[in-house]
Amino acid sequence: MYLVYADEQGQVYDHSSLYGLARSADMIVEIMEDELIPLPEGATLVGLPSTRPIGMDPETGEMKPLPGNVQAVGALLPQGYTRLCLPGYVKTDKDYKLPLFGYSAVVWKDGQFYVTARLSDDPEKWNPLNCDPLELKNQVKTYTSRYPENRLYEHLSNCALGYECLTASNTFLNRWEGAVPVSYSCNAGCFGCISEQPDDSGFVSPQTRMNFRPRVEELVEIMMEHLTTPESIISFGQGCEGEPSTQAKLIIESIREVRRRTDMGYININTNAGLSDHIRGIVDAGLDLMRVSTISALDDHYNAYYKPRGYTLANVEKSLKYAADQGVYTSINYLIFPGVTDREEEVEAMIEFARRSKIKLIQLRNLNIDPESYLELIPKAKGEILGMKQAIEIFQEELPDVVIGSYTHVPPAELARVKVRG
Repeated sequence: MYLVYADEQGQVYDHSSLYGLARSADMIVEIMEDELIPLPEGATLVGLPSTRPIGMDPETGEMKPLPGNVQAVGALLPQGYTRLCLPGYVKTDKDYKLPLFGYSAVVWKDGQFYVTARLSDDPEKWNPLNCDPLELKNQVKTYTSRYPENRLYEHLSNCALGYECLTASNTFLNRWEGAVPVSYSCNAGCFGCISEQPDDSGFVSPQTRMNFRPRVEELVEIMMEHLTTPESIISFGQGCEGEPSTQAKLIIESIREVRRRTDMGYININTNAGLSDHIRGIVDAGLDLMRVSTISALDDHYNAYYKPRGYTLANVEKSLKYAADQGVYTSINYLIFPGVTDREEEVEAMIEFARRSKIKLIQLRNLNIDPESYLELIPKAKGEILGMKQAIEIFQEELPDVVIGSYTHVPPAELARVKVRG
């Protein structure tokens, strides 16, 4: 498995003799054969500016940086795949921050690219190749013409066509999980927020946050257009907005109105779940699915990343318990990072958190962040680093009733919440 690197123009090469290496947190590590899979369809190879790739001489075992004007290469994985290692590199400019993506180690083996990753879910629905650009463009025109006063459709048209957001695209293609953003404000100051960054953060947000408060009728129009099949999902809480539960009144009114008209499909919220009273109201209005974002079940780690305003991790757990007790199919959006998520203390804490909060699904998501900045932010490791592959296997063994996946699922029939029109 040979080292993969790029020149200054981004042209990718495989090295003729040096083996590729990876990183776990800030340690350079060897790549194990059982950590590798062929580069998945829909993955993208990218150069990592201001880095120098590290390779290993297979005869001596010596690890050494590659000389010349070269840079490390990482793979950006499609949804459904979980990275197991970071690319093996050192930074040549300590102050440079990599763009907010989730980079996975990549090597050349048996005539093709391989990545350190595992398939965690069926990627078919979220494969970008299944989103026809011409059809999408036509559907955007159809819906924005049909609802010319609906600012949400206009906002989502940029998300779909400009940012190529698949959830926003689904809203126009009227399939699977669609987006209905609702909030321009947030009760957290996430270090890696993709829609809003402080001017002095050094990061560039890849998306622009919505800047208006939608009307109930705008929400209802989108929800009614999308909830037309038994397995359709409409979701509050998108990358282009803040925390949706800060607009609980809007959400509650729109859910009630939609459920007065139809019991079709599922209503989901992607949330930090810190506003327990707001979440309680949303659940009581008729929520079906709830996905709660977390990076850790340890307070010091959670607080360092999310910078919660007016809530704690205990509030998050309280919200999850309440929703589960009311029959909502609950999951966590677990932001994973090799060398951190797989720390012994992190694994133990997450297993207990999952048991207490009664979640049904763990959605493994690759954390989009500059590795060095993240590692400087969070507490140092206290126990052994297990490796991502072993950590996931421990979750599967210790939480046999919890699905380990990668995106929102329609609940099994026996767990589906009974919908009542009212």
